[in-house]
Amino acid sequence: MNASNEQYQGNLQYAVDIVFCIDATGSMFPVLDTVKASALQFHDRLNDVMAKKGKAISQLRLKTIAFRDFGDDPGSAIEQTEFLRLPEQAADFERFVRGIDAGGGGDIPESGLEALALAINSRWETGLDRRRHVIVMFTDAPAHPLGTVGASAQSYPAHIPRSIDALFEQWGYARSQTAVMEQSAKRLVLFAPDQDPWKDPISEEWDLTLHFESKAGEGLEEFEMDEIIETIANSL
Repeated sequence: MNASNEQYQGNLQYAVDIVFCIDATGSMFPVLDTVKASALQFHDRLNDVMAKKGKAISQLRLKTIAFRDFGDDPGSAIEQTEFLRLPEQAADFERFVRGIDAGGGGDIPESGLEALALAINSRWETGLDRRRHVIVMFTDAPAHPLGTVGASAQSYPAHIPRSIDALFEQWGYARSQTAVMEQSAKRLVLFAPDQDPWKDPISEEWDLTLHFESKAGEGLEEFEMDEIIETIANSL
């Protein structure tokens, strides 16, 4: 446990893993700096909220997946890190996030579902007393159906589902036998358009999902990031 958390010794130990899926296509250019700033501030803001609740995160790991469009440029469609432990690897996290540049994308739908599939299949923490596994999606566009646009490209992820139904089976539900995430730990936060697949089926049918509507060219509002942080803190 970090020295800053010594006052909480004897309490339950909380492990929080967060995966940021960030749309890095050209249409995100006006808002990408805001999204990156929010991601970079996430650690300190979450710690502050947890401290006010008399809790501390014993282990915080962040992972980032920047996505574009396999139909436009397969080579740059996915850029990602492994889980980085904060604060120890904060410099690595910051270096990657600051290096994300908005560009490309081609048609309006992007490869957001591929990014979501990679996030769901992350190597999540399985230890400590309580765990929270959170995926946060930032995008201003709908998504191509899985396994279609760019699926023949060499860089297309080989081990992800090829349909939204199969992805839902990996996300899982109560008493699910096919889920790859821990039911009691998982949360999905969408900052995404009120369009399919983010609206239907994901926000309407997937459990433990919170949806904030985004629009092209409009940034992440401060109160929305606060709500995301509160949602995580209140669920621990």
